[in-house]
Amino acid sequence: MPETRYTHPAIALHWLMAVLLIGLFGLGLYMSDLPLSPDKLKLYSWHKWAGVTAFLLVLLRLGWRIGHRPPPLPMAMPAWQKTASHGAHHLLYLLMFAIPLSGWLMSSAKGFQTVYFGVLPLPDLLAKDKELGELLETVHWTLNYALAALVVAHVAAALKHHLRDRDDVLSRILPVVGRNR
Repeated sequence: MPETRYTHPAIALHWLMAVLLIGLFGLGLYMSDLPLSPDKLKLYSWHKWAGVTAFLLVLLRLGWRIGHRPPPLPMAMPAWQKTASHGAHHLLYLLMFAIPLSGWLMSSAKGFQTVYFGVLPLPDLLAKDKELGELLETVHWTLNYALAALVVAHVAAALKHHLRDRDDVLSRILPVVGRNR
């Protein structure tokens, strides 16, 4: 009989990433319009540290997901919804990988090395190039807004399944299970 819930590590990584990504998005919005100051530079460092952490966690999530298949979607779910679900999840993983990478590339092109937790200098991935740095900033922002829109759709779909369809799509990823039937 197939498993009906995600594994405990998958659930923990899902919610840890959710909190981290929401925090990164909020911090990114807040810090971008601040005037240049030591506080702004500190927030940029925190944002970069959290971004590197998100990058490492998504690699861990991908590794876990490859070795642990998710539970099957409900049999009664229409094929188009299953296809949309799989596509959305692939796109979520792609964006969770691409966004921190685009931030790292942007920092490199702008000439600001990323030093993880102020201790471990990460190599610059590109030579300093102001125009490329500006382009990568636009790419980084665009990818973030795409992720935000996809997260809203992801949450809306989960709530639709829980409240209208009354299936177990949401409960199988919740840290505490309370079946809605």
